[in-house]
Amino acid sequence: MRVILRQAIAVSVQALLVSINTKLPLDVWGALEQAKELSRGTGALFMDDIINNAVLARKRGLPLCQDTGMVVVFAELGVEVSLEEPLQQTIDFCVAEIYPRQGYRPSVVSDPLARTNTNNNTPSIVYVELVTGNSLKLDIMIKGFGSENMSRSAMLTPAQGYEGLKDFVVSTVKNAGGNPCPPIIVGVGVGGTFDYCAMLSKKALLRTIGERHRESVWAEREKELLTAVNELGIGPGGAGGGPTALAVHMEYHPTHIAGLPVAVNILCHSSRHGRVVL
Repeated sequence: MRVILRQAIAVSVQALLVSINTKLPLDVWGALEQAKELSRGTGALFMDDIINNAVLARKRGLPLCQDTGMVVVFAELGVEVSLEEPLQQTIDFCVAEIYPRQGYRPSVVSDPLARTNTNNNTPSIVYVELVTGNSLKLDIMIKGFGSENMSRSAMLTPAQGYEGLKDFVVSTVKNAGGNPCPPIIVGVGVGGTFDYCAMLSKKALLRTIGERHRESVWAEREKELLTAVNELGIGPGGAGGGPTALAVHMEYHPTHIAGLPVAVNILCHSSRHGRVVL
């Protein structure tokens, strides 16, 4: 049994939290540059602002966005690993240390109705999957709520099939308009249960832009949905004149014979995520 100490996790996670809040991943950079080339008019001006903002954030070590989000973690924990304390506790320690120290906006309230700010951006959202092996992999995402609030889920009927799914995805993006700061990334979760498909839709957002689904039939659906979404003409900043979405990523899970759960998780152009493997 391999023991991973809290301090070992904390050093890596705290450094990553700063990095992903201030530096866009390379795949996102590439997608934004490509979107800029495809934009014109006001849409092109929006793309210039988006890219210039990212350049300044990296250069000055400032947050890419004032909404420094909720911290979401997808963890793969090897069954041969023993942790010093519950992973949720360690992640929350890291967030509570870094966010006030870096001056990041505290964006989490303890009670959804009382609305009392926790002042350190905790708690985070942590999903843990047990896997074989003796390592710990942490995929960490900063999820702002301008885009999260535009996300939707639906319990479709099996009879609605792919066409019903397509209509739901496209209508979700259409209704969102310019609110989620396009060009967006669209995560689509299909199957499982009401809650599980929502988790899949968020996990799909972690995939590298340009990387298609491992199964060809689903990869083709991703391409078709991306085309349909971009045909809406919403464009950068909602001003038209360029791509509405950078990518559509789909993940699925087996489901019940009576249902077709679907969730659409929308992510703004500032896709802030990274990985730590210990």
